[in-house]
Amino acid sequence: MSATADATVAARAPAEVISVQVPERTFRSELRAINVVWRRELIRFRSDRMRMVTALIQPLLFLFVLGSGLQQLSSASTHGVNLKTFIYPGILCIAVMFTAMFSAASIVWDREFGFLREMMVAPIRRSSIVIGKCLGGATVASLEGVILICLAGAVHVPYNPVLILGVFGLQLLLAFSITAFGVMMAARLKQIQSFMGLMQLSVLPMFFLSGALFPVAHLPRWLAVLNGIDPMTYAVDPMRRLVFNHLHIAQAARRALDPGVTWWGWHVPTVLEAGVVLLLGLSMMGIAIWEFTFSE
Repeated sequence: MSATADATVAARAPAEVISVQVPERTFRSELRAINVVWRRELIRFRSDRMRMVTALIQPLLFLFVLGSGLQQLSSASTHGVNLKTFIYPGILCIAVMFTAMFSAASIVWDREFGFLREMMVAPIRRSSIVIGKCLGGATVASLEGVILICLAGAVHVPYNPVLILGVFGLQLLLAFSITAFGVMMAARLKQIQSFMGLMQLSVLPMFFLSGALFPVAHLPRWLAVLNGIDPMTYAVDPMRRLVFNHLHIAQAARRALDPGVTWWGWHVPTVLEAGVVLLLGLSMMGIAIWEFTFSE
């Protein structure tokens, strides 16, 4: 009887409520969240060796197969400059561009498998997730670009420390901007097929219109306008100028192959071109943060 009474009292006793304390949001906690997302991108890239190899196939095909195959056909128009040397800056850009976009595609995968929802309900600002994704994608793409930088000697480009640091800095800016652009596109998409379609629709035109494979001097008016509004132009042009500054080529070849970007007759300096790339990247990241903040 006593045991039954004790069981009845225990059953009527209120259940113990476990308190859950959400940590306070601080600047340090946001930096830790950014670091976690950034490191996750690096871990995923390091564990996927097939991705490392396949990301290099297309740039290498453009550089060595296309460059060697069209060398005889284009030798007169390049003023004696090897075609592989001419397209090398553009190949450096395409190497980081595709890798950056594929890094941004991971957001769609995370949404499909439910991991993105877990990150978005964490006690951190959603802007920290976007910033970590952009920095992680930029780091991964820049690491791919370093491999192409190591091949500079194969296309008759010297291993000059100033040149290498300058090229790496421009690659880093481009990788950040392209990753931010990809994150902005992926913010509302729920299927990876939709993202891949949009990527092909945006990345390939940007690459071909940038002048990565052809000189931008004396272009048809319509093509010159498209080249001037292409964001990637402002990464290819300063990178090519930086490479040509360390080559011994004739002035006629320099004027024909590296005329630079002009706005209404004004020659745009290299620093301003790099600033345009950075500003576009920050703008895309801001739009992505806004989309994540007000998404479900």
